[in-house]
Amino acid sequence: MTLLQSAPAEHPSHAHPRRDEPGGLVKFHAPEIVFGHDSLGEAGFAAARLGARRPFVVTDAGVTEAGWTDELVGHLRDARMRPTVWSAITPNPKDHEIRAAYDAYVAADCDVIVGLGGGSVIDAAKGVAILTGGAGDILDFAGVDRVSFPIPPLLMIPSTSGTGADVSQFCIVTDTDRSVKITIMGRALVPDISVTDPRLLVTMPEDLNAATGLDALTHGIESFVSLAHNPLADGYALGAVGLVCRNLRSTMTDPRDLVPRGRMAQASLQAGLAFTNAILGATHAMSHQVGGLLDAPHGVVNGVLLPHVIRYNARATPDRFVDLAGAAGLDVDGVDGQEAADLLAEHVRRLADDVGVPTGLAQLGVSAEDLPVLARTTLDDACLSTNPREATEDDILGLFRDAL
Repeated sequence: MTLLQSAPAEHPSHAHPRRDEPGGLVKFHAPEIVFGHDSLGEAGFAAARLGARRPFVVTDAGVTEAGWTDELVGHLRDARMRPTVWSAITPNPKDHEIRAAYDAYVAADCDVIVGLGGGSVIDAAKGVAILTGGAGDILDFAGVDRVSFPIPPLLMIPSTSGTGADVSQFCIVTDTDRSVKITIMGRALVPDISVTDPRLLVTMPEDLNAATGLDALTHGIESFVSLAHNPLADGYALGAVGLVCRNLRSTMTDPRDLVPRGRMAQASLQAGLAFTNAILGATHAMSHQVGGLLDAPHGVVNGVLLPHVIRYNARATPDRFVDLAGAAGLDVDGVDGQEAADLLAEHVRRLADDVGVPTGLAQLGVSAEDLPVLARTTLDDACLSTNPREATEDDILGLFRDAL
């Protein structure tokens, strides 16, 4: 498949005609996808299809400790490759970490880039690919379609069930000087191959499982109401919402059961395909700022903010929330859009409670004094351009206050 649209720079109310109108043009990008139990064993063949001889494996300490890096390296060596492993990546990948990883990539004369881990690892791997163009620092590429040169082939293998980074056109990097996250977005960043093996999810810590699951839910909801939504992405979005709502709790109570794990892996994949083609909204635009300021877990911040943004956006697209609430398993017969949105917001909050997510941003370390800066920097985030309801700095500030 080669299907995708990017968020434009102009005001969203003029940028996105309805994508579900008859005869409307839809572009949809996706990688080659390998999905299923034991699919990590296909990684060597996948890398070979991309021409790898000296693959650069980006991962982290947790994935390595769980044994998955050694298994991957074994498969690559079986395919007669000489991999180089770089694991100095932390959550919310930092600009200096990506620069250091790029230096190691060059020193080892690598070719294909393989990301094995969660969204932070995969974003870092994409960041290394961006720097191979030699056109500037990683922070110079913030915005939409700024990567206009060829980059190395990308093979991504997620170890969490929620970020969707393995199929998306997004790369999120922390600017450590300003303590903000920047969003790099463009079709060049859609990986060539995504390999999802649900076995890898079993070793996730409980808090990471909760965070990434809520991230997948947020992707499904925001992409479905996005100004750039389209019929192809809509199906993936609704499917992801249903899968998360039916299976996330089970992965917390019975973490070794591979059936709900597989369904959450599918939810992450479907949500990723939805949001990379329909983009996101205010929840992510705001969450990126909190994550940049406090190095807070992205999915947890989403879980706190999402109910507030649902209620805010319902005034612009109430009918879309009827379908979302239905996909979440709620009874919406005879219910209008605003009421459906309220029911969905309450449902999301209950799910967040059940998986141990705080009720407010203050519990994550956000103070009232932080809010004006967070609101101001939110306006610069690319995800805000496709939010279905226009939001001023005062609107965003009000949402942050409600979520505090």
